[in-house]
Amino acid sequence: MTINEPDLTVDIGGLELQNPVMPASGAFGEGMDQVIDFNLLGAVVPKSITKFPRGGNPTPRVCETYGGMINSIGIQSKGIEHYLNETLPYYRKYQVPLISSISAESVEEFVEMAETIEAVPNVAALELNISCPNLKDNGLAFGMDEDITYELVRKVRGVTNKPILTKLTPNVTNIQKIALAAENAGADALVVANTLLSMAIDIDTWKPKIGNVMGGLSGPAVKPIIVRQIYQVHEVSRLPIIGCGGVMTADDAIEMLLAGATAVQVGTANFVTPTAMIDMIDGIRKYMKAHDLKRIDDIVGKVVLTNQKKVES
Repeated sequence: MTINEPDLTVDIGGLELQNPVMPASGAFGEGMDQVIDFNLLGAVVPKSITKFPRGGNPTPRVCETYGGMINSIGIQSKGIEHYLNETLPYYRKYQVPLISSISAESVEEFVEMAETIEAVPNVAALELNISCPNLKDNGLAFGMDEDITYELVRKVRGVTNKPILTKLTPNVTNIQKIALAAENAGADALVVANTLLSMAIDIDTWKPKIGNVMGGLSGPAVKPIIVRQIYQVHEVSRLPIIGCGGVMTADDAIEMLLAGATAVQVGTANFVTPTAMIDMIDGIRKYMKAHDLKRIDDIVGKVVLTNQKKVES
C-alpha cells in the first residue's frame, strides 16, 4: 500500500486479511488459479469438507432462475483425509490465509473434525457450516436452533485456538437470536448467510428442476434479504460479519459493508465472471479513493438512517 492508497486490510476475529474479499465455500476451487491470482484475495475458502466421502445429491443439481440460481449439490466431498493429504498441500504455495469450511452430521463430528484441523499449521481459521442438516434433529439445520448452535460452537471452541467463523442460515425467522448464541458460545466472526431454501418447476414436464426437489437460491435476487440480515445482526452483535449472498459487483460488496459487514464472500458471481473477486477489490479501492476514505472501517455499519421516526422528548 502506497501513501496515497486506501487501506483495505480488515480484521476478522484476530485474522488479518489484506482486503475484504474472499470466495464462498462451494464456489471456488484449485482450477480458478488459471484465471486469477489467489495471492490477491483476502483469503481462500475451499469447498466445505465432510468427515467421510460423500457422493452428493441426485442430478440435476443446478438450475438458473430469474436473477439467480438454485443448487443442491449435497456437499459432495472426498472426505477429510483427502482434504488433509491433497487439498491443503496445494494451497501452501499461496501467501493468503486459508479458511477451512467444515460440515458434519452431528455436534460430535464437528468437534472431531475441528480437533483434527487444529493441528494443521496452514489453516488460518475454521468456518462452521451450520446450515447443513442435523440428522439427530429431524433434518433441521443446526443453525435453525439457538440452543444447538450454542452447544456446537461452544464444544468446537473447546478444541481449537483457531478463529471460528460461524456460517449462519438465512432460513430462520430471527437470525439475531442465532447470531447471539454463536457469539456467546465463543465464535470470533459470523458469516451472514447461506442460500435460501427454494424450488423451481419445469412447466413442460411438471417436474422439479432440481433432482433433490428443493435447493438453495443464490445470486443477485437474494442480496436485499442478506443486506437486511447483516444489518440486523450488526445491531445486536459485536462480532465481525462476513456478508455472503448476491455479491456480484464492488457496489454490492460496499452495500454490505455499509449494512455492517467487515468482509464479503463471493459465490455465484464466480460462475458468471471468473475474475469477479479481483474486479471487486479494484472497485472497492476506486470507491474509497473517490470518497476520500482511508480504511474499510470508515464504511462498516455507516448506513445513514434518514427515515427513522424522531423520538419525542
